[in-house]
Amino acid sequence: MAPSLQTTNGGKVGDLSHDYYDDKNAPSQDCVYSTSNGVPMPHPYETQRVGENGPLLLQDFHLIDLLSHFDRERIPERVVHAKGSGAHGVYKTTNDASDISLADLFQQGKECPVTARFSTVGGESGSHDCARDPRGFAVKFRTDEGNWDMVANNTPVFFLRDPAKFPHFIHTQKRDPQTHLTHADDSTMFWDYLSQNPEAVHQVMILMGDRGIPDGYRFMHGYSGHTLKLVNKNGDWVYAQLHFKSKQGTRFITQADSATKSADYSQKDLFNAINNGDYPSWDVSVQTMTPKQAEEVWEKQKINVFDLTHVWPQGQFPLRKIGEFTLNENPQNYFAEVEQVAFNPSHMPPGIEPSADPVFQSRLFSYPDTHRHRVGVNYQQLPVNASKTPFRAANFQRDGGMAFYNQGSRPNYLSSIEPISFRQRSVDLDKLHGHFTGNAITFLSGIRPEDFNAPRALWEKVWDEGAKQRFIGNISGHMANCTKEEILKRQIAIFREVSDDIATRLEKATGIKGYDGIANMRFNGTHNNMPTSSKEVKIANGMSAQPTYSATENNGAPPYGTHHFGGTAHLAVNGSNGVKA
Repeated sequence: MAPSLQTTNGGKVGDLSHDYYDDKNAPSQDCVYSTSNGVPMPHPYETQRVGENGPLLLQDFHLIDLLSHFDRERIPERVVHAKGSGAHGVYKTTNDASDISLADLFQQGKECPVTARFSTVGGESGSHDCARDPRGFAVKFRTDEGNWDMVANNTPVFFLRDPAKFPHFIHTQKRDPQTHLTHADDSTMFWDYLSQNPEAVHQVMILMGDRGIPDGYRFMHGYSGHTLKLVNKNGDWVYAQLHFKSKQGTRFITQADSATKSADYSQKDLFNAINNGDYPSWDVSVQTMTPKQAEEVWEKQKINVFDLTHVWPQGQFPLRKIGEFTLNENPQNYFAEVEQVAFNPSHMPPGIEPSADPVFQSRLFSYPDTHRHRVGVNYQQLPVNASKTPFRAANFQRDGGMAFYNQGSRPNYLSSIEPISFRQRSVDLDKLHGHFTGNAITFLSGIRPEDFNAPRALWEKVWDEGAKQRFIGNISGHMANCTKEEILKRQIAIFREVSDDIATRLEKATGIKGYDGIANMRFNGTHNNMPTSSKEVKIANGMSAQPTYSATENNGAPPYGTHHFGGTAHLAVNGSNGVKA
């Protein structure tokens, strides 16, 4: 029998490694300075050289080791959401939600650890925390049934609803390819995109309004924006929108005051608050809608549950609180716990499922694809990304760069010699996701009158006169950096569809007379489906109706007949959210 070397504590040599959490929490006084291969060194500044004033020696592994690692300290920054802050905490279900979801997490009193990361969207890693920009709001719930990553924003809508637009839009939020200027100095690209894609107007109003610069990360809400599905133990399901409501309330910073803040204002505010025991917390609430209601709100109100630019009226679909989470622990190491944390909207435990929202569907692919490129194929083995289930999770994924947990000697295939255990299916996917039958089609959404309803309500019913004046000041100041007047004429026309009052005020503030409306405008990013638009401008630039026309009557929404209501396929509730009508 071959000899087996033993460690000093009786374990096998192959098992000898330092514990991540022990290393994470160890003070410097308990550590010995060593090279990366564990060889102790007398001093970190020493080098080997020929004589007292000769060249360095290639054999000096300590120096080569030091410099080589230093050269590789950075991983690619996120293309979007590069500047961010994070913290750890705990979630608790305070109001049982098992009637709408079988997710173990939503049982009364259930708790789990969470990690949250907040971010700006467009700027680089070193950009200003107080930029006028949407904020990312991502939370990793480490449930007993695997990780649930809720990848949200601080706004309930976004700039687009067609997934192929996303790379184009983000390019316009970055630096100009020739001048290398951001839109703080040259906003031409920014307004060029928006003036060709009018469905963005609701998000533009939020961005240029008071919520465009939240007062740090503690004083803002979070929204899924996308529609999800929740399914209960009976197989009944509803559409859902998630909301994270700040228990600190919301606050904003004006454009003028933002210039007085530190570039790391939000990072400093979050870290210091937690460090001082002032732990921020958020209520987790949900809006729900039955499939029948989803068809009705399209047919009667032209609200599309699959449209990221639309909102669900809370008076009609009230918020229902499920739980709350509190952030009470700062990271010990920013890079390990914030820069390397990776959120993936396709991470959903049983009871939470995706809808047919096309932008959401595209994110299910793009987020993990980004993590595998940016962090590595085994990014989920990093402690901050790993699940914390009460069972030993295993699969047949092996090897790849930095495979730390490579699952030992277990078979890397479905073996009958050493069989792996399985859990019984808890969700009937056939019933949950329906049966889609149809031809493969090309699809591009069109601008329609209903796209201006929510932004019009924001202007007429939500904002007071002070908020309106600040909005006009913010947007006209930003437009001053646009070098093409034609772009601004188009954008003012888009705002005129929301309210003539907005257009008139902008014309006065900018000195530019906008077009009368968009009915006679052709867009390169969207079909013009306004009722009075002429045939010549209906089709997006560069396209024709032959051989196919990518616009549809329902604009991607679920009209009557989309869902099958036989049996118990859908949750029967008296009103929304279990709230009596």
